This record gives sequence, structure tokens and C-alpha cells, in this order.
Amino acid sequence: MPASPVEPTDPELSVAFADPVYREAVVDLLGVIAYGEISAFERLAEDSKLAPSLQDKLELAEMASTELRKVALLRDRITELGADPFAAMAPFRGAIDLFHAHTAPADWYEGLVKAYVGDGLANDFYREIAAYLDPDTRDLVVSSVDTAGNSAFVVDRVREAIVADHRLGGRLALWGRRLMGEALIQAQRVAAERDALTALLAGGVDRPGLDLASIGRMFTRLTERHAERMADLGLAS
Repeated sequence: MPASPVEPTDPELSVAFADPVYREAVVDLLGVIAYGEISAFERLAEDSKLAPSLQDKLELAEMASTELRKVALLRDRITELGADPFAAMAPFRGAIDLFHAHTAPADWYEGLVKAYVGDGLANDFYREIAAYLDPDTRDLVVSSVDTAGNSAFVVDRVREAIVADHRLGGRLALWGRRLMGEALIQAQRVAAERDALTALLAGGVDRPGLDLASIGRMFTRLTERHAERMADLGLAS
């Protein structure tokens, strides 16, 4: 049985969570992020089998364990809001599993690019949504999608590889564009399937929402950040 909802002590937070649609949207958002973290853990652990060295295997395994450690805080917050964390994750399994099925890496380097670019796109999307949340939930979301510690390892390995083989750079650039397209499709699926998330983006009397112009600017920012990540890797976006 899910726990009874824990009401925030901050008056501003109480106003937000008094709205059952907002509470449902927060549970949905934390659920999709939590399942995304579990899925990322599984994928990175599987990709580590492709590692060319023991050091690389360990690096990817540590990245995987970092993803899994984030799930506990998300699970606990969902429980505090009076929901079952596993039921909260369940609606998003199909969309996330389908994304990973469509973007299974063919080799070690595609796996690295996916870990850096693909996960980065999803995390940027969640950060954009977090701007429309109460401060406590926003901070939890931002900390949950922080992957800064993984960047140096991936960037170094990919850059070294494309210096050694320029043809690899062209293939990985195409792969990065495919990841961008698939990630946007996944984001649309997630938002379209959950009315509460759509309502969250629309805003409420106590918080701003996204109009069409804002949505356009958001996707422009997502595209620009994707291009920056591709450039970090030494790849054309």
C-alpha cells in the first residue's frame, strides 16, 4: 500500500501540492526519470561487455552504478507523495524500452556516444520541465539528471578514436543525429501518453506554463545543447 501523502511545510509548496493534477504530474515525472535511470544502468552494464580494456570496463560499470544510486531518492520522494514508485514507473517502460531497442549500439564507440549524447538529450528535457516545478522537486530532478562526472571519460575515448580513424567520426556523427531524432520521438510519446504531464507544461494559477513560443524556444535550446555535445566529442551535429 502506498504511504499517505506527506504535505510540504513550506506554504508555497503546500499550494502547489494541493492541486491533485500537479501532484500527479510530479509523480509521473519522477517515475519516468526513475525508470530511465534503471534502464540506463542496465544498458551501461550491458555495454561494458564491449569495452576494449579492463579499465574501460570499470569506467562504464562505475557510470552504471551512479545511475542506479540516484533511483533511491526518486523512489523515496514518490512514496512521500503517497504513490507507489513501481506503479509510477510502469507507464513509461514501453516508451523507454522502445527507445533503447531502436538505438542499440553496434559497438563500443556507439555505446559511448549514446551514453553522452542520448542520455544528455533526455536529461536536458527533464531540466527544462523542472523549471516549472516547486523548488524541492526541481532540485531533486536536477540532481538526478546530473551526469557531469561521466563526461571526461567518454569525450577522451571518442576523440582518441576518431583521431586514429577518421571514417569512424563520420559514422558516429550520423549515429548522433539518429539519437537526436529518436530522443525527440521518445519525449513526445512520454508527454502525449500522460495527461498530467501535459497539464504541468500548460501551467496553473500559481505557476507559469509553456505557450507555443516557449515550446519552440525550448526545442531550440535542446538542439543547441545537442550540437555542443557533438562538438565536445569532435563530431559534426
